[in-house]
Order: sequence, then C-alpha cells, then structure tokens
Amino acid sequence: MDACYQHRRSGNLKRYIRKGIPLEHRARVWMGVSGAQAQMDRNPGYYQRLLEGERDDRLEEAIRTDMNRTFPDNVKFRKGADPCLQRTLYNVLLAYGHHNRDVGYCQGMNFVAGYLILMTDSEEESFWLLDALVGSILPDYYSPSMLGLKTDQEVLGELVRTRLPAVAALMDRHGVPWTLVVSRWFLCLFVDVLPVETVLRIWDCLFSEGSKVIFRVALTLIKRHQSFILEASSFTDVCEKFREITKGSFVTECHTFMQVGGSTDIHRPAAWTERRRRHRVRRVGRGWCWSLG
Repeated sequence: MDACYQHRRSGNLKRYIRKGIPLEHRARVWMGVSGAQAQMDRNPGYYQRLLEGERDDRLEEAIRTDMNRTFPDNVKFRKGADPCLQRTLYNVLLAYGHHNRDVGYCQGMNFVAGYLILMTDSEEESFWLLDALVGSILPDYYSPSMLGLKTDQEVLGELVRTRLPAVAALMDRHGVPWTLVVSRWFLCLFVDVLPVETVLRIWDCLFSEGSKVIFRVALTLIKRHQSFILEASSFTDVCEKFREITKGSFVTECHTFMQVGGSTDIHRPAAWTERRRRHRVRRVGRGWCWSLG
C-alpha cells in the first residue's frame, strides 16, 4: 500500500475510490492512501508505549465523560458488551491525547474514532487513522482554538456566497451564523448526520483527496436543497431546514449522492489554498486584536 499512498492523486485511483471501496478492503485502503500504514510501520510499539505512559487525570476524565454519549444505540459500545468497544474507544482516544498534547481530547473525536474502530477492528490502526485526520488532513479542527474548523466554516460561507448568493442572503437576513448549522458536519465528519454507507463513501474520498471533500459534500447538500432552504422565514426555520436536508432519499442513495458531489468543483489547488490562508489570517488577526482589549 506504500505505492498506493505515493500515487494517491492518480486519476485511476481517484476514480476507483470515488466508486466506493469494497467493505472488506476499506480499512486497508484507508491506511494506505492516508499514510497511516507508513506511519505505523515506522513506529513499531509506539501505540502501546502511549497507553503505558504517565497518567493524565484531566485527559482521562474528559474522555470518560463522553463514553456513554458515543453511539448509545450501538450495542457494541455499551458497557457489558463482549467485546466492549467502549474500552477500545477509550484506549484510542487516550493514546491520541498523549501523542498530540496540543489537542488532547476534543468532543467530536469520539464519534470519528468510533467509526474508525468499527471499520478497522483494530485499536492501533484506528489510532494511526485518527492521527492522519487530526494531525494532517484536518489540522487545527480539534485544537483548543479550533482555528482550522472555524476557518473552513467561514470558507464554506464564502463559497456559498459566490455560488448560491440567495442562500447567503437568507443567512444574513435572519442572522444565522454558518457555525450554527454546519459545525457538526465538519467536526464529526457527517457521522450521525448522514446515513452510515454515505458517510463511509465520503470518508473513502476524504482519506484520499483531503478536506476539500467536506466542502464538496456541504455544497452538494445546500445546492440540491436550495429552493427548500429559501422557504425559511425565521432564524429557527433556517436551522430546521438545514437539519432536514441531511435526510431523505438523496442522501440515502449514496452512489447518486457521491456522483453529484464528485462533480462539484472546488477551484484549483493554488486558489483554494490562498482562499483558506486569507480566512485564517483574518481569524488570527481578530483574535490578536481581541486579546489586546
């Protein structure tokens, strides 16, 4: 899979992945295209050493607080299950908190790690895939400042303003911030937002193509339901419309959904990078000015 990682951007590989990775190969492909396999191979025994490291009471308490909130309807994550994935989830999050002390633990990581565990059936592979997401694909999404997350939500707002100006005007008119309606989309990577198979198809592309996939999915949802969203007549109504557009046959039929989403262009890489850089600088500037006050 190292060769797969080296050629992650090749057209043939992209087309293969966009069509959906077979379930039995999904974990292996994710590990390869994300670089997680290479990292795991370079660091034998590292995961276990993290689990055996010095205790951090604050980190452990933060993780425990979210254990019973993670997939409560899934019997595998309930106390008393055999095997109990709640313990596996705790280990993965604890190890990651020790590995990346700048992040530690952030709400939302529990759902992401939980999905990884279900797909890989491996603590160590789940840890390295989580590191690929948090440390590389989605930098600063889960840090205390959440700068990357906030920046990308603002970038989505700008993309909507450019491509779907009527929706942007509606949001402005009713004073609805993008952070309110799409935070869960970005933070949980559509887990518990869209149907399971659709989420997995999105993640296939996310590990291969990077964070622009989240924007493609978000824009696809909003564009497809633009007329429905524009029926909103109040702040509350707008929020409800955004909850509703994540349901129904369009998102359930994952093949069609991914075909439509895959045709959504997110500009050329250089222009895309510059757009995100501008928003990040603007956010840092606002924070700096605020701290002076």
